[in-house]
Amino acid sequence: MIEYVQEYIVRDEARGQFELVYGPGGAWSNLFGRCAGFRGAGLVRDVNDRRRYLVLEIWTGEDLREQATIDRAAEWAALDARLAGLAESRRELGTFKILAEAAVRAAPRSRSR
Repeated sequence: MIEYVQEYIVRDEARGQFELVYGPGGAWSNLFGRCAGFRGAGLVRDVNDRRRYLVLEIWTGEDLREQATIDRAAEWAALDARLAGLAESRRELGTFKILAEAAVRAAPRSRSR
């Protein structure tokens, strides 16, 4: 499994729209949602800079992501052009191999007496 990561600096007035497009169920994840190997996308915002976001794509392999970008090139270009004004900058941070998946454990239940 790999994770492809991009950093965006988003215009203040566009933050809400950016979050809708790149967040869960948004146009960005829907574009790749039909592609083999796509496992999902995540969106995180910097706690110290509300304009800085990371978009995270999870794929079963880098080759499948590359093929998806070829297969969906026209759709991707159209969506990218439509969203171009939301961010001041976009930077590819890279493709990372997922070494281990995090496990979330439920907090212990309190006992009522």
